[in-house]
Amino acid sequence: MRAKLLWLITNSCAGDIISLLNSLHPDYRQITEEYFAFCYETFLMAGEGNVATGVLEEAISGPAGAYILVVEGTVPVAAEGLYCVIGLRNGKPWTALEAVRELAAKARYVVAAGTCAAFGGPYAAHPNPTGGKPVSAVIPQKVINVPGCPVHPAWIAGTLFHLVEHGEPRLDEYNRPVLYYGETIHDRCERRHYFESGIFAQKPGEPWCMYKIGCKGPVTYADCPVRHWCGEHTNWPVGANTPCIGCTSPEFPDRTAPFFEHLPDLRTPAGKVTADRVGLLTGAATALGIGAHLAANIATGRLAHTLRKGKKIKNNHTKTQRRKDAKKNI
Repeated sequence: MRAKLLWLITNSCAGDIISLLNSLHPDYRQITEEYFAFCYETFLMAGEGNVATGVLEEAISGPAGAYILVVEGTVPVAAEGLYCVIGLRNGKPWTALEAVRELAAKARYVVAAGTCAAFGGPYAAHPNPTGGKPVSAVIPQKVINVPGCPVHPAWIAGTLFHLVEHGEPRLDEYNRPVLYYGETIHDRCERRHYFESGIFAQKPGEPWCMYKIGCKGPVTYADCPVRHWCGEHTNWPVGANTPCIGCTSPEFPDRTAPFFEHLPDLRTPAGKVTADRVGLLTGAATALGIGAHLAANIATGRLAHTLRKGKKIKNNHTKTQRRKDAKKNI
C-alpha cells in the first residue's frame, strides 16, 4: 500500500517539487505511482477549487497518522496569514497558516521540503514584508527539515522512504537527516587539498579552492560533493567553478550573502591570518559559526605547519597561469 502524502506549497517558487520530479533513481513515475500516493499536490493533481481543498478537509476530519504532511515554502503570518491563501473554505479565504496548523495536527510526520520551509530561506529574507516563517515556527509538532534551494531529489525522496520503511532518521541539531547533512561541503570537497596547500582561486572559473571568493562550503552541511546535481548527477556548483552559497544553511541567504565575499579570518596558533594571506575561517569570531573540527584540522594540518614556520604561502599555480595569460596578450 502506498503511503499517503499531502504536499502543500505555501509561499514558494515551487522549485522543490520540480526538483523531486527530476529524480533519476527512482524516477518521478515510480515515486508518484508506485511508492507514494500524492493525494494533494498542486502540480500533480487535476482537481481544483473545492475538489482540491476537499481533499485537505477530508484529511483533517479523518483519523490521525493517516498521512505524511510535506510543506514547501515559508508560512506568512503578517496580515493574519492573508499573504498566502490556498483556497476558499465556507466562502472565506483559507490561509496557508491555518491549513498548515490543522494538517500538522493530524499528520504522522511533518516534513519541511527546501530551505524556505525548513529555515525561512529567500521567502523570509530581509525585509520580509509577509512575515514569512519556517514551518517549525508556526506549529508545535516536530518538523523534519530537509533544506536546499532547491532540495536535492535524493534528499527529500530518501527522507520520505526512510520515514515509511524505518521511521524517523537520525537528525542533527537543526532536525536535518544526518544521512544527507552530516558533513560539511568542505569535508568532502574535491578541492580540499588546494585549501590545505593554500592554493586559492582569485575569480570564478579558476580550478582551485574558492574560499577566498566566497565559498561557504566550510560552514554548509550537505553531501553535494559526492551526490552531485544536473542531469545524470555529473556536476555540482564547485565542479562548475562557482562557490557554494550555503543554501542548506539556517542562515541562508541573509547571512551567507554576499555570495562572492569571503568568510571572516581565523586566529590560529600563528596569530591572526588574513584572508589575503590564506583565507582561513574563524573559530568563534565568525558570525556563521564554523565547526570546531575544522579549526582543529587547520591547527594541526599542513597549512598551520606552514604558518607556524612563518613561511609565506605562494600561489604558484595562479602565478603560472597569470604568466601564460600575459604571454597570450602580447
